[in-house]
Amino acid sequence: MKKMFTKILSAGMLMSLTLVGFTASAQSNSLADNGTAAIVATKGHSDFTPAEVKPEQAATTTTTAAKTAAEDTSWKPQRRVWGYSFGDFYYDGHSPATSVAQGKETNYYQVPTYRNAFQFRRLYLGYDYEITKKFKAELLLASEPTANVGANGTTSIQNSDNLVDGKMAFYIKNFNLRARDIWAGTDFVIGEMSTPGFALNEPGTNAPTSLSEATWGYRSIERTITDFHKNNSFDVGAALQGTFDPATKNFGYVLMVSNNSQAGLLNASNANTGFYKVFYGDLWGKFANNHLYADVYFHSARTSPASAAVGGQSNTMYKAFLAYLSKPISVGVEAYTQSFENGVTNKTNNNTAENSTAQGLSIWVKGAVSKTWNYFAKYDTYNPDTDFIGADSYSVNTNYGSYDPYTKEHFFTAGLDYNPTKNVHFMPNVWFIQYLDNQSSTVSGYVPNNHTIVYRMTFFFTFGK
Repeated sequence: MKKMFTKILSAGMLMSLTLVGFTASAQSNSLADNGTAAIVATKGHSDFTPAEVKPEQAATTTTTAAKTAAEDTSWKPQRRVWGYSFGDFYYDGHSPATSVAQGKETNYYQVPTYRNAFQFRRLYLGYDYEITKKFKAELLLASEPTANVGANGTTSIQNSDNLVDGKMAFYIKNFNLRARDIWAGTDFVIGEMSTPGFALNEPGTNAPTSLSEATWGYRSIERTITDFHKNNSFDVGAALQGTFDPATKNFGYVLMVSNNSQAGLLNASNANTGFYKVFYGDLWGKFANNHLYADVYFHSARTSPASAAVGGQSNTMYKAFLAYLSKPISVGVEAYTQSFENGVTNKTNNNTAENSTAQGLSIWVKGAVSKTWNYFAKYDTYNPDTDFIGADSYSVNTNYGSYDPYTKEHFFTAGLDYNPTKNVHFMPNVWFIQYLDNQSSTVSGYVPNNHTIVYRMTFFFTFGK
C-alpha cells in the first residue's frame, strides 16, 4: 500500500512539473509572438495581437521594439579634448624707438631692439561635446599674450590674456551650441563663436573650411591681413552656416549678427551693448575639383551715436579672397576695402569730421620641398586712409582696433616648415614690417621711415584633433 501511494505521489509530482514547464513554455512563446506582432504592428498591421497579452502590455512592448529598431548604432558621440599652441624663440634685430607709436597692431609693439626670448603667442584648450546627433557644444579657452606684457604699466591690463602682474591667463574665446541641419545643408549656431571674417574651419559641419586663414595655413607665422588690422575673428551672437549643395559641400554661405564686442563684457551704457550690432555676410565656393577656392565677405557695424562734435560712426568692409591649391605650389590673394564713417577729424580743416577708407592687399605662396620640408612666403601692403592729405593733421574718432590713419605698412615674412610628424612643426623664419608716415616730410611731427625685423624659430603643435 505504501509503495502504491509513493508511485501515485511521484506520478502526480511529475505531472505537475510537466504542466508547469508547458505553461512556462507557452508564456514564453506567447511573449515572442507578441514581439513579432509589435514589429508587424509598426508596419501597419495593428490588428495582430495575441489574446493572451493585455492591451497595455502590447503597447509597452510595441514602443520598446520601435525604439530599438530606430536606434542608430553607427553613431558615436564626440567627446574631444584638444589643444593647439605656437610660439618662438625670437631675436628682435631692429624696432622703432619705444617713444614712437608705430606698429600698434603687431606682436612686437614697443619691444626694444636686440630683445630676445622664448615666447608663447597662442595657447588653445578646447572641448567639443556632441549632445545628440543634432546638437553639438563647443568650448575654447585661449591665451594669446604679446611680447610686451604690461606695456600699459602696472595698473592696467594690456589685454584680456596678459595679466597686470605679467602672467598669462586663459579667457573664453568660444562657447556655443550648434544645431545641425535645421534644414538640409544649414546649421544654426548661437553663443560665442568664430565669425566668417577669415577663421571659420569646422569640418563635419555646414561651416566653410575654405576661408583665408585655413587656406593660408600658417597662422602660427602671422595672421591674415584683415585679422592683422583687427577685423573680428570671434564674437557673441547667432549665425546660419550653410551649403547650397549638401551632398558635395562645394558652395555655401554664412549669415551672422553679433554684439561687436568679441569676448569683452561692455558696460550697459556702451553704444555697442544692446544698441548696435555687426552684420556679417559671406559667400564661398570650391572649383576645379577643389583646387580653386573663392570667398566674398561683407560686414557692417554701427559703432557710435552722433555727438555735438562728431556725427554717427560706422564701419563697413568688403573683402575678396582667391586661392589656387596644388601639391607643388599654392598661391592666394586677398584684398579688402574698409570705410569708416566720421572715422577721423581733420584738425587743419576747422576740426571737421571726415570719412576715411583703409585698403589692403595680401599675396602668399607655399609649397613642398620634400616629404617633411615645406616653404612659405607672404607679402601685405596696407594704406589706412586713402584720402589722407599729407599737409593736414588728424585725430582718430573710430574705436575700431588700433586704427592709425598716419602709418602705411609693408609686411613680409618667409621661412621653412619642418614637419617631422603629423601636427608638429618647426619653422625658421624672418618677420619684417616697414612703416611709412602718411604725412608730408615738411610737416611738424613727421616720422621718418622705420621698420621692425625679427628673426624667429617658431614651433607649432596640436593634439586631440
